Amino acid sequence: MLLIKYRFLLLLTIVSQNTFAQEEKSKSINSVKTEKLEEVIISSFHINDSLQNAPASIGILSKKELTQNNATDITTIVNTIPGVFMQSSNFTTTRISIRGIGARTPYGTNKIRAFYGSIPLTSGNSETVIDDIDLENLNQIEIIKGPLSSIYGAGLGGAILVSPQLFKTKGQTAGISSTLGSFGLLKNTLNYSLDEKSSSLNLSYHNLKSDGWRENSSYKREGITLAGELFRRKNSKLTYFTNYTYLKAFIPSSISKEVYDSNPQLGAPTWMASKGFKEYKSTLAGLAYDFKITDNLNNSTSIFINYKDSNEPRPFDILLQYTFATGARTQFSGNFEIGKLKNQFIFGMEYFTDNYNGNTFENLYKQNNGQGSLQGKQLTESDQKRHFYNIFSQIRSLLSEKLELQFGLNYNETHFELTNFLPQKTATEKYSYDGIFSPQLSLLFKPNQQQTIYFSASRGFSLPATEETLTSDGTINPNIKPENGYNFELGEKFYFFNKNLYTEITLYRMEIKDLLVAKRIGDDQYEGVNAGKTLHEGIEITLKHNWQINRLFNLNSYIGTSIGKYEFQEFIDNGNDFSGNKLTGVPANKVNVGLILNTRFGIYLNADYQFVDEIPMNDANSAFSDSYNIINLKTGYRFEILPNLTTNLAFGINNVTNEKYASLILPNALPVGTSSPRYYYPGLPVNYYGNISLNYLF
Repeated sequence: MLLIKYRFLLLLTIVSQNTFAQEEKSKSINSVKTEKLEEVIISSFHINDSLQNAPASIGILSKKELTQNNATDITTIVNTIPGVFMQSSNFTTTRISIRGIGARTPYGTNKIRAFYGSIPLTSGNSETVIDDIDLENLNQIEIIKGPLSSIYGAGLGGAILVSPQLFKTKGQTAGISSTLGSFGLLKNTLNYSLDEKSSSLNLSYHNLKSDGWRENSSYKREGITLAGELFRRKNSKLTYFTNYTYLKAFIPSSISKEVYDSNPQLGAPTWMASKGFKEYKSTLAGLAYDFKITDNLNNSTSIFINYKDSNEPRPFDILLQYTFATGARTQFSGNFEIGKLKNQFIFGMEYFTDNYNGNTFENLYKQNNGQGSLQGKQLTESDQKRHFYNIFSQIRSLLSEKLELQFGLNYNETHFELTNFLPQKTATEKYSYDGIFSPQLSLLFKPNQQQTIYFSASRGFSLPATEETLTSDGTINPNIKPENGYNFELGEKFYFFNKNLYTEITLYRMEIKDLLVAKRIGDDQYEGVNAGKTLHEGIEITLKHNWQINRLFNLNSYIGTSIGKYEFQEFIDNGNDFSGNKLTGVPANKVNVGLILNTRFGIYLNADYQFVDEIPMNDANSAFSDSYNIINLKTGYRFEILPNLTTNLAFGINNVTNEKYASLILPNALPVGTSSPRYYYPGLPVNYYGNISLNYLF
């Protein structure tokens, strides 16, 4: 099967080369000037300057794409990237998997590292949260697929780079935006920016509320972001970031197949009775100093803090968590020549430390006269400290005008210690993993400036989450090892039709060994074990087309397709042999299609379609969620009210056909008593929204 896929890619490459040659000949005949697709610029932390020159599969979401839906939910937008699958329920319960990595995580996202600017969003517990950052305050999101990100930690799933908005418009700008939608959706945003010769300031506030469409699912979030630059000179600048978020989200939890079919808006009975919710305050802050040391050497150094205070009443207990993380990162970059061989390089080091305190208490909601959760006596208390450092390097050698070689290396050491205070105090346990080397080698061939063919081989790893490192009595299991595996990737990136059509096709194969499995042994108790191997392989196809119909109308379209094969190669759990079964929690196939019609009058129309294949819900493959199709529509009008004052009016419908689907599934859910397993988090039915925004340039 894999051989057939590689032959398919080779044939497509040959056909593409011939098509491109024919287009070059026809340019002299066709004198119609068309609007071209924009060149995609990637983060300055990369050794490459553009997507076209990067020997890796990187999904890019621009500011325009991030706000093309209702500007409140990131899930719909992230899912337009082939190979990436984001599930969500009630905004705050989410899971992101990349090429099947992280699909079996019970709750949340792990095995993927994320950064907000240069500040890690991934905690020392390996958990990543990106969905509580305001979409209207972001400039771009990059998703690096697979362990090709040696300078970002060589995670098995990849890395997510979130770039905060830093306006570059000289002078002052101010804006206000309001979104009103179904099920009590209301979002208000205020922003102000100032850009001068030596400094800039960007200040943004947002408030998001929703009543939710299910029982016990109301949601509230507000946040403020301050970012900008100081002491800006020709060869240096100081960048600052800070973001504060308050969130309170009630949790309806998952439901059984019977309830999902008959009355999906119901919440789980115990979560309803306890009025369970998640509430937290989170603060991110960081400074980054960039300066040019010499003509051939630059440095970027950053420091950061990340604080989170969380309260989560659940039917089985009340969980209080406190996390305080600090760290620093320094990166040198530059170029040099050996004879006629031109080289670029990056090398640096990242240090991260995380202090976590977790406490559980009795939940006496049954004795609280229907008022919901009530805190009782303390049950457990534990402290965990985790710190690691990554040493990374990457070199890019231009072997000729058409051929280049890239090599990267990441070295990681992780240490942690655990102290239990309740139910009984234990001695502090200290543990560390053996140092991990993760190399990456890529070969890139460019027949011309509009065509790229590359091959990459890389090794990655994923550290266990806290629950995966513990035994049933809460002590450290010294036998747990990080997951690791090798990834092989072959891809092409071509422009056609005078840069009006962009195509990207990627073939990949990754084998993971020492598969981490967190066995659920209680309501909130897990025991980790390295249980086997998994295989991840597939094809990803991206097509983006621009058509200048005439001087009045322009049509943009895109297609993103993932065709995957994810399975257990070797997996025996509690005497059950699941080898050969499909990997739990991820669809094998996914398709996204979108159309955007822009007019010279300021009126625009958006339409997007998503198909998601059935998903195995347990390791035995005895239960699958149904495949589904979602259609979203949006129309709007941009115009100038007064000089320098512009507005945007928009109206949209999501899930136009009122498709019934599971927007999130709980992998390997267990039955409670005689009831069925609660696998399902139902997705929103048809829903509507409207938006108005005003922007003024002083």
